[in-house]
Amino acid sequence: MEILRYTAFTADPAGGNPAGVVLDATGVDEATMLATAAEVGYSESAFVLPSAEGALDVRYFSPLAEVPFCGHATIATAVAYTDLHGTGPLLLHTKAGPVPVTTARAEDGSIVATLTSVEPRTAPIADADLAELLAALRWSAEDLDPALPPRAAYAGAWHPVIAAGSRSRLADLDYDMPALSALMHRKDWTTVDLVRRESPTVFHARNPFPPGGVVEDPATGAAAAAFGGYLRELGLVPVPAALTIHQGVDMGRPSTISVTVPEAPGSGIGVSGTAVRI
Repeated sequence: MEILRYTAFTADPAGGNPAGVVLDATGVDEATMLATAAEVGYSESAFVLPSAEGALDVRYFSPLAEVPFCGHATIATAVAYTDLHGTGPLLLHTKAGPVPVTTARAEDGSIVATLTSVEPRTAPIADADLAELLAALRWSAEDLDPALPPRAAYAGAWHPVIAAGSRSRLADLDYDMPALSALMHRKDWTTVDLVRRESPTVFHARNPFPPGGVVEDPATGAAAAAFGGYLRELGLVPVPAALTIHQGVDMGRPSTISVTVPEAPGSGIGVSGTAVRI
């Protein structure tokens, strides 16, 4: 089993979110995938199996558990596959559903991959769960941006969206990891999508990921897709929209995620980025 290492949503090996990529996991069982992801130590690793009609089955593992969908590992996998086989369309079968991916070569020679998420949706967060979440984050209700209300958002995995009222609040991340992990396990939340709006189409994000054994994710494509669906469903951005999300800056691994929000309700959200081999 060959384990490749790519970092996604950056062109700099020192930036972005690293992912392990196994392009041929034929015969590898679930326990070995989990053990391999733990040994690699990144927030996720992707394991690819050839499927019918040229599609690819993909499974994603954090160091502690399997997750149904992972955006940055999808981008990393698509770029790694393209490095071997050339650009073109791919269809990934994930536990969250089918995820089409296209790859193209930019003018500077880098490969840009774009995934289209499964149908996004949102759900309210109960008052008691929100209070518990804020307490675990060590935030107060006064820290929130009332223009971006708390919601759980989904585009392959569930993420509570919590908007900070200031950039300094977002920059000061010091949460209770055991308490947040217990809540997220109970609610089946993958990461917490902490966001700050800089302009109508530019956002900053941080994503605690304690259920995966990771304090913070430097770039979270699944959360970015869910956030795009959240903005459209709540009418918080004119559609169609092209958004930019900056993540990883506060942890020294800057990442840039491009999000395309189509006008049609329920349509999948596009998430684009580059990746580079480590």
